[in-house]
Amino acid sequence: MFVFVLNKHGESLMPCKPRKARLLLKQKKAKIVRYQPFTIQLKYGSSGYKQPINVGIDLGAKYTGIAVTTNNKVLAKGEVEVRQDVKSLLETRRIYRRSRRNRKCRYRKPRFDNRKRHENWLPPSIQCRLDNTFHWIDSFLSLVPSPVLTIEVGKFDIQKMMNPEIQGEEYQQGQTLGYHDVRYFVFARDRYTCQVCKKKGGILNTHHIVYRSHGGSDRADNLITVCTDCHTHENHQKGAILWKWMMEGKKLPTFKEGTFMSIFRKRVFTKYPKANITYGSITTPRRKELGLEKTHANDAVAISEIKTIQHMSDSVFYIKPFRKKKRSLHEATARKGRKTKNTESKRNKKNVKQLKGFYLNDRVRVYGQIGYITGFTGTGAAYVKDIHGSYIMKPNKSYKQVNLNDCEFLNHNNNWQYV
Repeated sequence: MFVFVLNKHGESLMPCKPRKARLLLKQKKAKIVRYQPFTIQLKYGSSGYKQPINVGIDLGAKYTGIAVTTNNKVLAKGEVEVRQDVKSLLETRRIYRRSRRNRKCRYRKPRFDNRKRHENWLPPSIQCRLDNTFHWIDSFLSLVPSPVLTIEVGKFDIQKMMNPEIQGEEYQQGQTLGYHDVRYFVFARDRYTCQVCKKKGGILNTHHIVYRSHGGSDRADNLITVCTDCHTHENHQKGAILWKWMMEGKKLPTFKEGTFMSIFRKRVFTKYPKANITYGSITTPRRKELGLEKTHANDAVAISEIKTIQHMSDSVFYIKPFRKKKRSLHEATARKGRKTKNTESKRNKKNVKQLKGFYLNDRVRVYGQIGYITGFTGTGAAYVKDIHGSYIMKPNKSYKQVNLNDCEFLNHNNNWQYV
């Protein structure tokens, strides 16, 4: 992978090879201004020679491929992982807040309906992924001179994916046409019969085959009729009938990613009006012509419209989000070994931010491996994980703690891990 270069005024120049960057740093002719991606700034004037540079972006709901190329060289390529935990974290926050306010201000007048959403509002889980992706696109665009941006987007017809023969007015006539709501449609479809005990006449509920807590949707395909006698806590537990249904129902198709990509597509048009737009049907044959395997990074190379590849490094960068924050000061779940009773609140921070000059998410080398500090313990130890989330431990030892004296500091990080 090439090293990005800025001139002494902070303007982007053509990237150089790592060896050239090492020589410039050794001769004190350049300084490091950024570690992820690695960028140097010259201390002297340069000719400013530039070539046409293309940036290819392969958008995805979970991973985004990025490639920077010239006419025949791949300067950098890699993948960016975006957060998938925002929805569950917000759900946990909602539960904690509701519990707290039920205790603190139970007689307060409700104000839940006195709020306004701004124009183009999106759910936080979607907005977070959009912001993360746009952040890294803008970062790479700022590191190369006059780039030409090409983005692959996806256009999904969800109705067509569910029913390939749909056409015309059928788009406006869904499964629940003629019914009050999806609940009554499910009851009628199942002939008002409990699908567990096969009895009629009882009080009926609509049960999610794939639980809502496991990502199940409210589509009729994921709902089934169950009476109150069978819709119990015990039947939801592992090994029970409703749990078995969920394990079998995992094969149900989900269209969350397709819906997200349709939203993404519209926002890309607004954010980058001058970008070249392409689609997967064009990218796939182009990637095969270049002789590249199917990966997000290689798709981005093909998207960048490179004609031939004379030079491409084997190194592929990988960028992953890292969450430093802990939500609350109080102990929602009491810690093991706490001296005070669980009924007594203990307002303390849940994690130590720094110890002996090391900070959370610092990149370190320990026992011959490179990892990231994910937490501290005791007075001089830490937990270190590699980019894939596996603990780095002392050889021939079973405990996960690593002595900070054995850690070689490489660089600080923000909320991203970069390899």
